[in-house]
Amino acid sequence: MQQTLKLHERDNVAVVLPPPDVQIPVGHKMALRPITKGEAVIKYGYPIGTASADIAAGEWVHDHNVATALAGEQEYRWQPDFQPLEKIDDGRTFTGYLRDNGDVGVRNEIWIVPTVGCVNGLAEKAAANLRSEGLPDSIDEVVVLAHPYGCSQLGDDHQTSQKILADLVRHPNAGGVLVVGLGCENNTMPSFQEQIGPVDERRVKFLVTQNVKDEQAACSELLRELRDTAAVDQREPVSVSRLRIGLKCGGSDAFSGVTANPLVGEVSDRLIARGGSAVLTEIPEAFGAETILFNRCVNKDVFNRAVEVVNGFKSYFLSHGEPVGENPSPGNRDGGITTLEDKSLGCVQKGGRAPLSDVLRYGECLRSTGLTLLEGPGNDIVAVTALAAAGCHLVLFTTGRGTPLGGPVPVIKVASSNGLAQKKKNWVDFNAGALLDGEPMDGLADAFFDQLLETASGRKTCNEQNGYRDFAIWKSGVTL
Repeated sequence: MQQTLKLHERDNVAVVLPPPDVQIPVGHKMALRPITKGEAVIKYGYPIGTASADIAAGEWVHDHNVATALAGEQEYRWQPDFQPLEKIDDGRTFTGYLRDNGDVGVRNEIWIVPTVGCVNGLAEKAAANLRSEGLPDSIDEVVVLAHPYGCSQLGDDHQTSQKILADLVRHPNAGGVLVVGLGCENNTMPSFQEQIGPVDERRVKFLVTQNVKDEQAACSELLRELRDTAAVDQREPVSVSRLRIGLKCGGSDAFSGVTANPLVGEVSDRLIARGGSAVLTEIPEAFGAETILFNRCVNKDVFNRAVEVVNGFKSYFLSHGEPVGENPSPGNRDGGITTLEDKSLGCVQKGGRAPLSDVLRYGECLRSTGLTLLEGPGNDIVAVTALAAAGCHLVLFTTGRGTPLGGPVPVIKVASSNGLAQKKKNWVDFNAGALLDGEPMDGLADAFFDQLLETASGRKTCNEQNGYRDFAIWKSGVTL
C-alpha cells in the first residue's frame, strides 16, 4: 500500500506521497473506500467532482473516473462563517521608500510606460541606453512595461488598457516614470494624462515621439532627469501595516493545496493581523470553492459584489461557448489536479482565514486593508499584472510545476515540493515542501514571513536576479 495523506476527516480520497510507486503517481489521489458511480468525490472536506464510474478502494482517482460537477451561474445565500483575526502589535517593520504623496514603495526603479505598443522597441532601446550609462546604487532597475495595446481597441478594452497603465504610472515602486507615446494612437497623451490625474512633475515625464526629431536623444534627456531625482531616495523603516501583497498560483500540482497555498495563507493572515493588506485574484480558480470566500464576506454588500464578480466570470465563459469547469492545464493534470473544483479548493487557501473585506473590479486600486478579492483571470501574467496595478508591492506566487515568470513588481516563488525546490533553485525563492517532511506550519510560516519582509526591504527575488519582467493586459473584445 502506498503512503498517503488524508486532508480532511470527511474525505473519501487521499493524496499519494513520495517515494514514487508504479500504481499511482505521486501527488495523485487514491480512493480510501469504494466510491459508486454518481457519488461525490471528497477532498479537503468538499466535493471535487462526481465519480464517472465505480471506483474500488485503493484505486487511482483521476480524470478517467471523475468529472466536474460545475455548471453555469448560481444563486447564493450569505451564510457568514468567519472570525476576525486576532490583532498582532509587535512593531514589525521593513525598510521602504516613503514617497512625497504619502505612499510607500519597496523598490526604487525607473519605469518606462508606452502608451501604445508601437513604441515598445524604442522604449527598450532607451532603457538599455540608460543602463549602459550606469545606475546609482539607490536605483534598482530600469523597467519597460511593454504591451501590444493603446490603439485598435474598442469600448471597454481601450478604457481598461488606459486604466491599468495609469495605475502603474502611479505605482510607488517606481521612483521615476517616463510615459512614451507615438502621437497618432487612440490612447492620446492628453486623454491618458487625464486618466492618470495629477503627478509630481519631477517623478513623471511625458514624451510624444512624433513631435521630436531625435526620439532617443529626447528619451535619454528625460530619463537622466528621472534618474537624478530618484538617485537621492533612501530606504527608511516603515510599519509592516503599510505592506500590500498579491496572492497567486501557477503551474499548480496536487501538493500546491497541501503545502504552498496553505503556507501563503498563513503568511497572509500574519500580515493582515498586523494591519497589512493581501489581494486574492484568479476568479475562475475559485469556481467550486467560492462559497468558502462568500461566507467570509464582512457584510452583505461585499457578499453581493463577490457574487457579481464570480457569476459575471461564469457568464463571460459561457458567452464565448466555453464550459466553466474547463480550467486545469495539462501540467495541472499531470501533477494530480483532476477537476477545477480540485484546483479551486487548493487555490483559495492562499487567502488564509481572514474575513473578506472588499471586492475590486479589474483595474481598480486597493482601498482598504485586510483581504480583498480582485476580479481577474487565472492567466499568470495577466493576474500578476492586475495585482501590481491594484497597488500590491509584491506577489507571493505558489507553484508545483515551476515557472520563471516575473512581473511589474517582485514575484516570490514558493515551491510546493522538495523536488521542485531542489531542481529549480534559480526559480524558487522559498520551499514549502518541508511541510511534507514534518516541518511545523507555524515555524515555516514565521521563516517565510521574515523572508517576505527581507524582500520588501530589498532582497532580490529569483525573477529579479534573472531579469524576468513580464506584463500583460486582459483583453476581452474586438481588435481592429
